[in-house]
Amino acid sequence: MSSDHNVRVAMLRAACAARGLNGYIIPRADEYLGEYVPPCAERLAWISGFTGSAGLAIVLEERAAVFSDGRYTLQLEQQTDAAIWERRHLIEHKPEVWLHDAAPGQKIGFDPWTISADAQARFTGIEMVPVSPNLIDTIWADRPPPPLAPALPYPQAYAGESSAAKRQRIGAVLAEAGEDAAVLSDGASLAWVFNIRGTDLEFCPFALGYALLRQNGSATLFMAPEKITPNLREHLGPEVTIAAPAELDAAIAELKCQTVRYDPATQPAWFETALRQAGAILATGPDPVALPRARKNDTEQAGARAAHLRDGVAMVEFLAWAAEALPKGRETEMSAATKLLAYRAQQKFFKGESFPAISGAGENGAIIHYRATPQSNRPIQPGDVYLIDSGGQYLDGTTDVTRTIWTGPGPAPAAVKAHATMVLAGTIALARAVFPEGVAGVHLDALARQELWRAGLDYDHGTGHGVGAYLSVHEGPVSISRTARPVALAEGMILSDEPGYYLPGSYGVRMENLLLVQKAPFAAARKPFLRFETLTLVPFDRALIEPALLPRESLDWLNDYHAHLRTALSPHLSDKSRAWIGKATAPIRCPYND
Repeated sequence: MSSDHNVRVAMLRAACAARGLNGYIIPRADEYLGEYVPPCAERLAWISGFTGSAGLAIVLEERAAVFSDGRYTLQLEQQTDAAIWERRHLIEHKPEVWLHDAAPGQKIGFDPWTISADAQARFTGIEMVPVSPNLIDTIWADRPPPPLAPALPYPQAYAGESSAAKRQRIGAVLAEAGEDAAVLSDGASLAWVFNIRGTDLEFCPFALGYALLRQNGSATLFMAPEKITPNLREHLGPEVTIAAPAELDAAIAELKCQTVRYDPATQPAWFETALRQAGAILATGPDPVALPRARKNDTEQAGARAAHLRDGVAMVEFLAWAAEALPKGRETEMSAATKLLAYRAQQKFFKGESFPAISGAGENGAIIHYRATPQSNRPIQPGDVYLIDSGGQYLDGTTDVTRTIWTGPGPAPAAVKAHATMVLAGTIALARAVFPEGVAGVHLDALARQELWRAGLDYDHGTGHGVGAYLSVHEGPVSISRTARPVALAEGMILSDEPGYYLPGSYGVRMENLLLVQKAPFAAARKPFLRFETLTLVPFDRALIEPALLPRESLDWLNDYHAHLRTALSPHLSDKSRAWIGKATAPIRCPYND
C-alpha cells in the first residue's frame, strides 16, 4: 500500500503545482462535516491509508503530515508509511502550528466544503486558497459514487413530535433572536427536525442534504432528487419546499439583507463566504436544532429504554456464549463480533450497528478505536483481556456499550483486576453523580478518573459523548470531557459513561454504559438538581472485579444494578443465558468490616 500512497501523494503534489499551490489540506470530512462519511468522501484514507474517524493531513511540496487524536495514536503508526508521513497528535501538535512553521507565507489549498470557518481561521501566517472541485476528487480515478438511496419518513409514533411542531418551535427561537432563517447542514439535525431517516451512511440513519429553516416554521430542503419519493413529499407537508442541491447557490443569493444563523464551528466555510457575498447579515451561533434534539422527549426516552432492554438481551446472550466459547481459544476478534451482531439482528426493530464494533483482544484492546481487519484479526486466547465496544441502531433508539472480559479459564492477574476495578469505579462514580442544573460535562469528567488518578494513571479520550434517538451514536452539543465546551446538561439528554485504561502492547480496559439525565427528587433543594438513570442493562465481568478496591457505595450500586438487570432481562433470555446471568449477577460480598 505504501507504493500506492507514494503515487497518490505525488499526484496531489502535481495537482497543487498546476494551480500554483504549495500544499493542500485534507480533513477527514465530507461536505456536511459529520463524523461518519460515505465511501466517496473517504479522502483522508485514500491519500494516507489512515481510516480513523477523526484526523487531517497536510501535503506540502517536500513534507507531509497526518494528524489524529489519542484514540488513534497506535492506529496511525500501523496504517501510515513513516517514509511519507510525519505522524502527529492532533492536540499536542496542532496542524495550524505545524503548517505555520513548515510553510510560512505559502499558498495552501483547501476545499471550503470540508472545513469549517472556525477551523479555517486557525490557519494563520499562510495564504489559504479555496479550491473547487476538491483536488483529491480530481485524481481519485475510481472514486465511489455518492449515496442516492431514498429518504424515509420517520413515524411520529417514534419521534414523539411532528415535524411541523418542531419547525415551529425552532422558528420561534429564531424569531426571538431576531433572525430570519438558519442554515442546517448536520445530517442529524435534518433527520430530527423533518422526522426523516435514510441510508446514506453505514452506521447513521441519515439522508444527507441541507436546509434553510425560517422563523415562521417553513423550510427548504436541498436534497438529491433521487432521494425524494412521493411518500416523502406527502410526509413533509406543504410548508417544506424541496429543491435540488444545485439550487442552493440561488437560494442563498435571495437572502440579501436577511439575518441568517450560521454556525462557524460545525458548518462548511462555504456558507459563510456565500452568505457574505449575498449580502446577508450573519448571526453566528450554534445550530438551533442541536440542543432541542439532545433533550429527548418522553416518547424518545421510552424508546431508548425499550431499545436498551432488547440490546441487553442480545449482549447477555453473547456474553453467555462467550463464557463458554472464548476459553477454548477457537474464536477470533472478527468471529466474536459477528456472533454479537447475529444476536442483535434477532431483536425487534434492529436496523444495524451504530458504529463498527471495536473487538480487541490482548494488545489490540489497547488501541482505543481498534477495528479488526482480515490482516489484523487476532485469535482470542485463554488468558486474554478481551474488549468489546459495540452498539445497535433500533427504530426506537441507539445503543452503545463496552464490556471488558477475562477469557479465563484461570483467574485474572492481580494487576489486570486492579486496573479493571479502577475503571469500573470510575464508571459507577459518574453514574451515581447528582448535580445542580447548570453543570456541564467538563465539570463531571474528573469523577470517572479519580480512582485512576490516585494510582497515577489516566486515559487519553473523553469520558462521555451525547447519543441520538435512532440517530448518531456520537451526538453534540453535550459531552463529558476535560476539553468539552461548557454546555449544561439538561433533562432528557443521553450520554455515554466510558472511562478506560490502556497498556500499550498488553491490553485495554473500558467499561461503558449510557446514562439518561433526569430530575433529582430533592423537594427541599433551593434549585433544581439532576441525576442519571442508567439505560444499559449488561452485567460487568466478575472475574475482573476486586471488591476490596471498590468504595462501599460503589459495590452497593453494582449489586443493585446487577439485581435490576437480572430481573428485567431474565424473562426474555434463553434458558442457558438465564442460568448464566443468575451466576454472573449474584451479589458480591462486601469485604469491608462494619
